[in-house]
Amino acid sequence: MKKQVSVAFMACGLLFTTCLIVANIVEQKLISIGPIEATAGLLIFPVSYIINDIIAEVWGYRKARLIIWYGFLMNFLTVIIFRLSIVVPGSENFSHQEAFQLVLGNTERISLASFIAFLIGSFLNAMVMSKMKIFQKGRNFSLRAVVSTLVGEGADSLVFFTIAFVGVIPNGDLMTLILTQTAMKTGYEILVLPLTNVIVRWVKRKEQEDVFDEGISYNPLKINEL
Repeated sequence: MKKQVSVAFMACGLLFTTCLIVANIVEQKLISIGPIEATAGLLIFPVSYIINDIIAEVWGYRKARLIIWYGFLMNFLTVIIFRLSIVVPGSENFSHQEAFQLVLGNTERISLASFIAFLIGSFLNAMVMSKMKIFQKGRNFSLRAVVSTLVGEGADSLVFFTIAFVGVIPNGDLMTLILTQTAMKTGYEILVLPLTNVIVRWVKRKEQEDVFDEGISYNPLKINEL
């Protein structure tokens, strides 16, 4: 397996991390898509799962595992910087402290829910992609992209909304929110599948990579295995 980092792999990693950070910032805004209420994170967060699919499909689960952990650490660092910037006293010329804190200051409960949900959802997505690729002998990328997203996004939504809002909103509304978010994010994946297929084929040709994860460990903590 190649040890150097390609430009395409680096670009995927940067985009993956950017999507996570931006999604967490805009997640607090509620938006309306027709009769459905959702969070603004829906606009960007599914892209991270598409990138996850591409990395797992082209470079394999081990590289996806590395990117997931780097994305997590960069997201954690961002939250720490946000908290510090809120705590540090503002200048007398800065009159927007409350708005600044409202946008960037997620509660500890929301932050914890986001971190746990991201790790569980992302690793499930990458693992399903990897195992299905072996089972399908590399055929039918579209099917495993949709199935892996459904599993990953479903787990992400279930964990996030349960930790963040159980006891805050009625259980029936909570379940509706989980199912709606999962369906919309998976629908997002299906909508852009033609473009994702083109990108995957192009990257495979350019990189001369098409990894099958035979005999690897799916332990999320084995980041030393590349």
